[in-house]
Amino acid sequence: MARRKLAIDEKTRSKDISGKVYIVTGANSGVGLETTRQLVKQGGHVVMACRRTNAGEEAAQSFSGLNGSYEVMKLDLADLQTVRDFATKFKQKYDRLDGLDCNAGMVNMKSEPVYTKDGFEITMAASYFGHFLLTELLLDVLKKSAPSRWLIVSSVVHAGSPSNRPAVHLDDLHYKAREFKRFAAYAEAKVAVVLYAKELAERLEGTGVSAFSVHPGWARSNFGSGGNFLMQALMGLVRPFTRSMSDSNEESAQTSLHCLLSDDAPNHSGAYFSQSSVLYRDKGLRDGGWPMESPNPNAKNMDTARRLVAMSYGLVGLKDA
Repeated sequence: MARRKLAIDEKTRSKDISGKVYIVTGANSGVGLETTRQLVKQGGHVVMACRRTNAGEEAAQSFSGLNGSYEVMKLDLADLQTVRDFATKFKQKYDRLDGLDCNAGMVNMKSEPVYTKDGFEITMAASYFGHFLLTELLLDVLKKSAPSRWLIVSSVVHAGSPSNRPAVHLDDLHYKAREFKRFAAYAEAKVAVVLYAKELAERLEGTGVSAFSVHPGWARSNFGSGGNFLMQALMGLVRPFTRSMSDSNEESAQTSLHCLLSDDAPNHSGAYFSQSSVLYRDKGLRDGGWPMESPNPNAKNMDTARRLVAMSYGLVGLKDA
């Protein structure tokens, strides 16, 4: 039996969003590119926040003839100074922000931790800390533009399995004391973003800004391309055999688009939204859900969420909220 795939309905797909402004991080490829394409198609203006601006400009050539518009701006989430620079430039150019899609992320495919110039383990930096700083710097614009939307991309891996639920280790966020395992670090980062979405929704209650975490599905993207030759070769070998179980980037963009555009999503601020995925170890969750209850209690602990955010303010050089 064919797997159910969630998709935005025609009402959502045909909304006119002319005059609205969005930011999509990692917009030059994969899910970010397809999310951007649909927003531009519906008349929106998208700031494509890309580490490689030339790749962003090249990808955006495919938007020719669409109703909306775009601008490519430099953003490297693993370099906090470029995050600050991006936020400053954005606020100099724009006085509204209708949606912030924290889409970009990566996994360090090396066997040892890699640290950014800010001293963060790079998987956590790119997936969580960079987006945390970006979001906090732009919260005033999101509030001013309310009703507005914010989302951050998590992953099925945050759920783990019934016998092994990943958790955020507040005592060693940078892998200075623990043994480094690449996919454990990725899972921890994705737990962190789910917790941040819940904390942010709680903090923004009553402001008109909705916050969500998203699993886009098993996207056919360039995920895992940064490893050594053996890892790249292995990924290349398995891709043809997983095609029937994975999703196109357009299919994977549907959950983000639902959160950014649908009338229903704001009724579930703080929730986790998931495309269907065969990768869930809890078989009952494989149909996904908009929204869906995470099976991981570590991703729902509000005390941990608040402590993580409080620590993050100091780590990225911001004053407390």
